[in-house]
Amino acid sequence: MYAFIIGEHGDSEIVAWGSTNVSGVPLDTFCEMRGHYQHMEAMRQIAEDVKNSAYEIIAKKKATYYGIAMSVVRICRAIVMNEKSILPVSSVMHGEYGISDISLSMPAIVGRNGVETHIPIVLNQDEQAKLEKSADTLKTIAENAELL
Repeated sequence: MYAFIIGEHGDSEIVAWGSTNVSGVPLDTFCEMRGHYQHMEAMRQIAEDVKNSAYEIIAKKKATYYGIAMSVVRICRAIVMNEKSILPVSSVMHGEYGISDISLSMPAIVGRNGVETHIPIVLNQDEQAKLEKSADTLKTIAENAELL
């Protein structure tokens, strides 16, 4: 199982549960196949824990640079080795999901040329709305920064 964290990296990031599956079986269906019918609360808690993990790391280690460094190493390896790996990286959106002219973290093929193409993923209506809100949040931050 793999779930992408998309959007802005921070308080408005989103877990793309709509595209999450286990061996091709949608996560909701898989949970129910295994007898877990109250999985929505667990998914909500996982999303909150992921979103707040940076605060927990900062509280314990006073910084998040080790985690950031590990991410940079992984991205650099994909570029240097021309892996064509699918990684959630920030790049400019050009109309995908109705969003343009802002960089968001989305799954992309990363190789020798950096981001080679975005990988389309399934988003439910709630995730789509949250992604648009995340983009709007970043645009507001960028506009306010230009005023300084």
